[in-house]
Amino acid sequence: MTAAASAAHGGNPGSQEAGYEPDPHRWRALWVTLVAGFMSLLDVTIVAVALPTIQRDLHASPAQVQWVVSGYALTFALALVTAGRLGDALDRRRIFLLALSGFVVFSAACGAAPDITLLVVARLAQGLAAGFMAPQNSALIQQMFRGAERGRAFGFFGSTVGISSAAGPITGGAILALASGPQGWRWIFYVNVPIGILAVLLGRRLLPSTRPSGRGQVDLPGVLLLGLGVLALMFPLVQADSGGIGRLWWLFPAGAAILLVFAWWQHRLVDRGAQPLLDPRLFTGVRGYAVGAGVGTLYFIGFSGVWLVFALFFQHGLGFTPLRSGLAVTPFALGSASAAVVAGRLVDRFGRLLTVCGLTGVILGLGGTALLLRFAPIGIAPWLAAPVLFLGGIGGGFVVSPNITMTLRDVPVYMAGAAGGALQTGQRLGAAVGTAALPGLFYLVLGRSHDYRGALVTALGAALVGMAASLALATFDRQRDRRLRGPHRRCPDEVAHNPMHARQT
Repeated sequence: MTAAASAAHGGNPGSQEAGYEPDPHRWRALWVTLVAGFMSLLDVTIVAVALPTIQRDLHASPAQVQWVVSGYALTFALALVTAGRLGDALDRRRIFLLALSGFVVFSAACGAAPDITLLVVARLAQGLAAGFMAPQNSALIQQMFRGAERGRAFGFFGSTVGISSAAGPITGGAILALASGPQGWRWIFYVNVPIGILAVLLGRRLLPSTRPSGRGQVDLPGVLLLGLGVLALMFPLVQADSGGIGRLWWLFPAGAAILLVFAWWQHRLVDRGAQPLLDPRLFTGVRGYAVGAGVGTLYFIGFSGVWLVFALFFQHGLGFTPLRSGLAVTPFALGSASAAVVAGRLVDRFGRLLTVCGLTGVILGLGGTALLLRFAPIGIAPWLAAPVLFLGGIGGGFVVSPNITMTLRDVPVYMAGAAGGALQTGQRLGAAVGTAALPGLFYLVLGRSHDYRGALVTALGAALVGMAASLALATFDRQRDRRLRGPHRRCPDEVAHNPMHARQT
């Protein structure tokens, strides 16, 4: 199919945008954004292994120290969509560099915090900066790359997401092992400072600016409604360790009601010809976006909570050190990293089939690991589980990277930031559900049976339910695409007509 024909059929704007000229610095600029994104996502989990040390050193209560982790996750999620829209309306490069600079400053403040109150405040600010930075990453990929190159770039991006989520425990354990002593936990935050400063300097040289689009309005009522809705849904989850779900259950229906009002308001703005915070036509008019967001959210419910469950089992059940506990799950991260880069090259050819195969691999890998850790002799069970975890990681690499590519590749560039922010908000909500529910289930079974192995299998089984739901949605989408495609395979750039593309600049 020719470029003209593709454009006439509402083809992929990512590959056939008028006036596109490749940025000669695009690949080096990509690595700047990936390093920054890796730091921001790593900080979601890296701190977990240091919580006991932080609690002892700062004389904090369990509820206070939990906010070091949950506060970061909360402000991270709250900022994503608004930050993406601001990047679309103003300049993604400027927003990215300001957010990255703030992330560096607040990382240093976390490391230097003299008491738990200031540490929590610094972590809230650090999460806000990370939330402003994250949607610019995917939006800059949309802006800098086209066609097959965009698939490769999203492959690297998906690899970064997968590795950062799985590598937090081992990275935190390694830092604590190297920086021994009661103050060693501070280096978990200080390590971001030199890396972040270098990324800011390189970003100023390499990142492209956003061309003025004339879409500078920001929907302030939408910002307020979405923020309140996400806050209401996440707050009980981040307070789960202190009984937040039982005490604050009423926030779930309240949050859902607020998000319904938000959706109504966005539709009203579109009908009036105004610019919404999150255009509803992303979900109804952009091929693959709604399904991809659902697949990602369901997957992260299981994926994110699994690592906390493994840490509890290995450290408390088997007596592993934080470093050894992290090393035990490293095979998954290695498999995920290697597969995600390859998947980025294959997504145009195989599409949703990659996600279906990947989810099947993750379910088999984690299910096999659960069975080995439950029934194999305890002395060799972690060694036997390593190759099975590696195979599960390969499956994971074929989930995150292709799903991000298929979800965002047909999004018009002028709204790439808001789309990426909404996608990541769903992932953060899924991660919050998983990290609250799976460890809670682990402790529930452990309290009744005092059986660490049984508790692990039960929690991993619950994680697999979320992944199975994600697999069912991905399989449905693949079957639907095959019916729509008919007997002949479409060119990768041929997509369903999308009237939004006509507005693209």
